[in-house]
Amino acid sequence: MENSVSPTVISRRRALTAAGGVLAGAALAAHAAPAFAAGSSDADAIVVGGGLAGLVATAELAAAGRKVLLLDQEPETNLGGQAFWSFGGLFLIDSDEQRLMGIKDSRELAWQDWLGAAGFDRGVGDPTGQDHWGRKWAEAYVDFAAGEKRSWLYGLGVRWFPIVGWAERGGGLADGHGNSVPRFHVTWGTGPAVVEPFEKRVRAAVADGKVTFRFRHRVDEIVRTGGVVTGVRGAVLEPSNAGRGKASSRTVVGDFELRAPVVIVTSGGIGANHDLVRRNWPARLGTPPKFMVTGVPAHVDGRMLGITEAAGGRIVNPDRMWHYTEGLRNYDPIWANHGIRILPGPSSMWFDATGRRFSAPDLPGYDTLHTLKSITDTGYDYSWFVTTQKIIAKEFALSGSEQNPDLTNKDIWMLLSRIWQTPEPIERFKKNGADFVVAPTLSELVTGMNKLTGDGLIDLADLKRQIDARDREIDNPYTKDVQVMGIRNALAYTGDSLSRTAPIHKILDPGAGPLIAVRLNILTRKTLGGLQTDLSGRVLDTTGTPVPGLYAAGEVAGFGGGGVHGYRSLEGTFLGGCLFSGRQAGRAAAAAI
Repeated sequence: MENSVSPTVISRRRALTAAGGVLAGAALAAHAAPAFAAGSSDADAIVVGGGLAGLVATAELAAAGRKVLLLDQEPETNLGGQAFWSFGGLFLIDSDEQRLMGIKDSRELAWQDWLGAAGFDRGVGDPTGQDHWGRKWAEAYVDFAAGEKRSWLYGLGVRWFPIVGWAERGGGLADGHGNSVPRFHVTWGTGPAVVEPFEKRVRAAVADGKVTFRFRHRVDEIVRTGGVVTGVRGAVLEPSNAGRGKASSRTVVGDFELRAPVVIVTSGGIGANHDLVRRNWPARLGTPPKFMVTGVPAHVDGRMLGITEAAGGRIVNPDRMWHYTEGLRNYDPIWANHGIRILPGPSSMWFDATGRRFSAPDLPGYDTLHTLKSITDTGYDYSWFVTTQKIIAKEFALSGSEQNPDLTNKDIWMLLSRIWQTPEPIERFKKNGADFVVAPTLSELVTGMNKLTGDGLIDLADLKRQIDARDREIDNPYTKDVQVMGIRNALAYTGDSLSRTAPIHKILDPGAGPLIAVRLNILTRKTLGGLQTDLSGRVLDTTGTPVPGLYAAGEVAGFGGGGVHGYRSLEGTFLGGCLFSGRQAGRAAAAAI
């Protein structure tokens, strides 16, 4: 479809806009009240989806004294949703961690980067335009990331690895796509540590009788009475002991109807539904790949988008999506077709399926969607990294909490071992992964690459010519090769030189070997469009009018407004979007009840 901060950070105009949204929500809720006889509702609010946005919204409602039913079709083992599996990256602006690394960031620079990445162009000035509310959410989110986001999370116990990562370095122009400076803050404890404080708050509210869990409750309909949302109905699924991320049974053992004056939809995106991904795939990204690996569990299926649309909600920007180009097939999968993403440093050479080297901005870590289009334009659904052991030892990281036991388990000694050895998860993938070829010579490497794919597309002489040409550019401290420039640029940043960039060297240097080729698959992940919402999280209809009693947050709402990212993400903004939109919707709904 898809921080402590001065009050001056939030502009008077935006403060009034947000306040107006809350007051309008309160007025609508008051108008809706006659639909409920005294005691006829089962709760003050129903939250559909137990992921990060749902937990945040529920925590805010409970903190305001509201009674909440939290519904999820999955068993309790999946509480926290996709956020649990994440690397825990958060986008912060002018943070303590950035200043410690000597990074000069500002709200103005971040907003410049956001606008350059987003490219909002669909009726920004039209209240019914697809990008109207997305841009408003973007501005509010940048204010949040430059303001109270860090202090709010810090007060809840969240901490960050001190070296700030530099993701999505962009397409080459200051006002274009990409982060001008490093902003990717890895949470100490990765995704589970982002989920933890909100899960604790919700479980405490359960103990206090303010929140009730209803797992294995699959919502099939949002109920409206007289045009006002009055609850949900659906199917009760049989109990399941499926582990976190594993597929659970869809056997129906009963039905239910629950009533409340507010329903908040926080059900996530469509990343596991490849049919829906292909149906919404835009022509600007080329032909949809025939084969993709899946970056999210099977329950991320997009069902609630259509269900909420049927209740009057408007879906906007369904063609905007975020899929990664560096996917590996997991040799030890948790869910079906489980893919893991390489988070690469800047040094590996990137070739298409035929062995042609990509040019800027299709470089590791620079412009995800431009590279995706370049790959699909080849007519093949994969590409290659050609690299060295010296590079992967320093530069390869794998996305996901389970692939980073040192960070996830907060194990300092294991983390420090990255200084003198390749991380064990990388070595396991190199040994067991279906997408790795390791060889002492380029000739043997090419033989292995062609054997792996079975198509014989890689020509040894041509591949060697391109690698030799790149290697000759290493002899001087200056170069015309854009990627080599980028490596030297990375080494100028202390964070990259310490942890993410190998000393510059020739690919065919025997001392850097063995040589390694990695087949990279397209990996489905995020939907950037979704349900259009105002700054209070109220779902809007096709006329731009709020559907009374209906809210949405997280990925199902395009992380706010139906498209806060526009066409591209700056990374670290997905978890943050769940946090911010869940908080906005929870607080506004609590005020409106």
